[in-house]
Amino acid sequence: MTCPCGSNQSYETCCGVFHSGQQTAPTAEALMRSRYPAFAKHKTSYLKDTTWPAYQKHFDEAGYLTRAKDSIWLGLDIEATEDGIATDTKGTVTFTAKSMLNGVLNEQREKNFFKKKSGHWYYVKAVES
Repeated sequence: MTCPCGSNQSYETCCGVFHSGQQTAPTAEALMRSRYPAFAKHKTSYLKDTTWPAYQKHFDEAGYLTRAKDSIWLGLDIEATEDGIATDTKGTVTFTAKSMLNGVLNEQREKNFFKKKSGHWYYVKAVES
């Protein structure tokens, strides 16, 4: 099965290695890409674990799981990245995530801010694009 992140690789060799804990995302973009299939595959614990640690206690895992299960995930387009390479400690990724919920197409365009702590990238928040 092709990975939902849009890499044209198999899920098992792409984002599956992050979801299973075999590897951690080496860049902010890789983390962003891996979070999209986490929705498609209902891996909400991965979404929580890759959210900035201070925000994890407020993470609504049940709400995310409901959204993940109720949607059809149609694709992810990465539009831009700023910083966020393996040697950086912060970066942004602008993307459009496509899904369908209750027969309504949703194109969510965001610019997300990521930070690295102790060698791991985390999603922090959406920022103005």
